[in-house]
Amino acid sequence: MYETKNPQLTPELYGYVLDHNPPLDPIERELIEVTHRSLADVSGMQTAEEQGPLLAFLVRLTGARQIVEVGTFTGFSALSMARALPADGRLIACDISEEWTAVGREAWVKAGVADRIDLRIAPAIDTLRALPGGSWIDLVFLDADKESYIDYWEELLPRLRPGGLLVIDNTLYHGDVADPAATGGGAAVRAFNDHVRADDRVDDVLLTVADGLTLARKRP
Repeated sequence: MYETKNPQLTPELYGYVLDHNPPLDPIERELIEVTHRSLADVSGMQTAEEQGPLLAFLVRLTGARQIVEVGTFTGFSALSMARALPADGRLIACDISEEWTAVGREAWVKAGVADRIDLRIAPAIDTLRALPGGSWIDLVFLDADKESYIDYWEELLPRLRPGGLLVIDNTLYHGDVADPAATGGGAAVRAFNDHVRADDRVDDVLLTVADGLTLARKRP
C-alpha cells in the first residue's frame, strides 16, 4: 500500500508556497498576466509559477552557461533561466509559434536578457539534430509535445556534459501516467518515464512538483 506525505494542495496552501518562494519581479508577473489575458484558451501551457524560481535556482546551482529549452510558449521559463545565467551565458529556445514567442520576446527585451536567448522557430527535432555534437550543454528544460519526448531525449542527452542536468515537465501528465490504459499524451509520458528509468546513462528522480517534474543528471 502506497502512502503519501503530500498534503492536499488547496488554493490557500498553494498561495502559501508562492509566498514563501522568491517573488516574481514585475516583468515576470506582467508576462504571466498577459499570457492568461491574451491567450486564455491555451494559457494552461505556461510553466507553473513556482517553477520559474526553481529553474533559476537550478541554473545557479549547476553553474550552467549553455541551456537548451524545448517548448518556449510565451517565454516565462526562458526568462527565468536567462536571468540566472551569467552575462556570457546562452539559452537556445526551441518553439514553432511566432505568435506565442512574440509575447516572450517583449518581456525578454524589457528584462535586458534578449541577447542571451537564441530563439529558433522550427520543429524542435530539426533544431536539435542541427546542434553541434559533443558534450557541451549544461542544462536542458523540456516542456513540449509529449509524443516526441523520447526523440528529444535521445538528441539532447549525448550533447549534455557529464554532470549536466535535464529537467522535464509534465511527467505525471494529470495523473494519467498511473493508468496502463492511458492514451494520447498520458501514454506517451508513461512510455517516456519508463525510458528514463531504464536509461543507465543518468541518475533520475521524479518529483510531485506542479504536473510532475523529472530531474535527470548525466553520469560521468
